[in-house]
Amino acid sequence: MLHPYTRKRKTRLARLIVFLFILLLIAVSVIGIAANKQEKPNALSAIPTTKPVSQLVEDHLKETYKIVIDAGHGGKDPGAEGVSGQREKLFTLSLSLKVYDLLKQEDMFEPYLTRSDDNFIDLDKRPDIANQMNADAFVSIHANTFTDESVGGTETFYRHDDSVQLAQSVHDKVVKEMGFQDRGIKNEQLKVLSLSKVPAILLEVGYLTNPSEEATLLGEDGQARAARAIVDGLKQYFTNKPQDAIIHS
Repeated sequence: MLHPYTRKRKTRLARLIVFLFILLLIAVSVIGIAANKQEKPNALSAIPTTKPVSQLVEDHLKETYKIVIDAGHGGKDPGAEGVSGQREKLFTLSLSLKVYDLLKQEDMFEPYLTRSDDNFIDLDKRPDIANQMNADAFVSIHANTFTDESVGGTETFYRHDDSVQLAQSVHDKVVKEMGFQDRGIKNEQLKVLSLSKVPAILLEVGYLTNPSEEATLLGEDGQARAARAIVDGLKQYFTNKPQDAIIHS
């Protein structure tokens, strides 16, 4: 039989061995976890880039919007005549091409043109282009006329309720940039708007029969400013676009 003192020493020794073994397991686990973290960085930190993580996430989630730009009139349909004899169809094409070029520079937009030269396109076919591709917006560009050359200003038309915010966003930017009288946004049963199944507006940038406004509308600087305003309006609209937009049939 072991002496009580000897038994107690062996018991303490056994406990010490178990304790040391547990400490060893803990140390090995800690070292393993640390090594694993060094060898396996997270996916975002492994991407070679100078952009912050927040920007990477934003870029990944960014949506692209299809925009159809419609240059009013064209071909056998010259549109209105300005005080200088310039026809509306040439103004609308020139401005539409500038809007298209600016939209191409924006990652959030995928622009299309109903016409890129002096061709006639039936009114039915213009909105149908946007409908067929399920575009996010249809913008028809025009210039106004009146018998009194003192009349001027910018006005924007829409037909369906889902186009009100689009009309207001683009209209406000154009009015502010061009400095013409604000003639407001209006609900009108225009064919290109009535047949559209996507948010659609018709923008009358200014009056070609107003000498001062015509000079601005036909000038390179004026068209550049108008194009930028239209694009800024589209950017504002899609940035604040309602999630539960009304869909019309």
